[in-house]
Amino acid sequence: MKLGHELAGLTAGLDQLYRSTKSSDGFLDREGLIPVAMAPVEPILLRDYNEATERLQNLINRLPQEAESELRLAYLSEMADSLLMLIETFQEKPVSFQERLKRQLRVDTQKIGAEIFDGYYSTIREKLDELGYRSGDLTEDVKRFEKDNRVAPQAVLATLGELTKEARRRSNAMMYDLDDDWIEPVAAQDVPFSAYCDYPGRRLILNLDLPYTTYSLKHLATHEAFPGHLVHMGLRERYVKEGLMPLDGAQVVTSSASSALFEGIADNGLFFIDWVDTPADELAVALQRLRSASRCNAAWMLHVENKSLEDIAEITAQTAFQEVSTVRSRLSFLKHGLRAPFVYAYWCGEVAVHDVWKTVEKDRRKEFWDHLYGHMHTPSTLRDFWK
Repeated sequence: MKLGHELAGLTAGLDQLYRSTKSSDGFLDREGLIPVAMAPVEPILLRDYNEATERLQNLINRLPQEAESELRLAYLSEMADSLLMLIETFQEKPVSFQERLKRQLRVDTQKIGAEIFDGYYSTIREKLDELGYRSGDLTEDVKRFEKDNRVAPQAVLATLGELTKEARRRSNAMMYDLDDDWIEPVAAQDVPFSAYCDYPGRRLILNLDLPYTTYSLKHLATHEAFPGHLVHMGLRERYVKEGLMPLDGAQVVTSSASSALFEGIADNGLFFIDWVDTPADELAVALQRLRSASRCNAAWMLHVENKSLEDIAEITAQTAFQEVSTVRSRLSFLKHGLRAPFVYAYWCGEVAVHDVWKTVEKDRRKEFWDHLYGHMHTPSTLRDFWK
């Protein structure tokens, strides 16, 4: 527990340093490095980024002798190095986008290849055929399916609320009962996200500038609430309070080694509660994955290939069967210094968790969830330490 307490204090101190350099009052800057802390953490006061680097390096050097387990050694090593990488970006050192993905998010993915997209297109075509959308034009069929299932703007919040209640019922029955905890859907506009889990305020903030189908709202109910972020943070708060998880587990740290698993757990919520049970659900999952992969490639085009956001929005809209205005809204945070690589946390995290989930026998699901939600992980630690 001592190392987790030290890492939490250093991360909180780094958050203070980062916030002190930001003059913007925009949503993303207000979030800072730690948007949510589920337990009080006393920051270690740091004079500057050089002192932060020295202290983190000292922690890394001690890990082989002091880490409580092989899993903690692996996780803390990756997380501390991730913070060192973040410091380099805060100091505006020349760091490549590829290096940020590898060291900061701990993912090997670069630009996602055509074979991945072809797999999604194949599934989308197959499920559209099953549902009777057979014009022969894939783009037309996708748009018709989504139009037929679009929720009227005035009904979006109520629909999301009902879907969230069903997601809670399933999560409580199959996974963890959090005593009927709730998160209230509320509307927002002109924000750089589609939905956001305000854990302290128990609000599920939904961007009403974007269109939603029943299936995309179903995804958001599980991603943001049950058994996604709300459940994940609720359990981490409980485990830290009970002494079952080190203090660093109480912090959500943006664009760090923990981000891919934070988003990957949420993106697998539909599967955890057995809520992918129709061809339309399978189609919606394929579309979600396609669009998530497309946003990764949009970030790559911006930061590596130096394309303009306008060109990227056009390319991504065509690739992902979306309107340019919708894509442009979803890509608005790609130029934010802290969050530039963060979009990779979704696709890479979903794949990392799902690849392991597919190997879990039904009678070991509870054991798997306890391991997944009860420990801090990166993609590689989950792969290497789940048996």
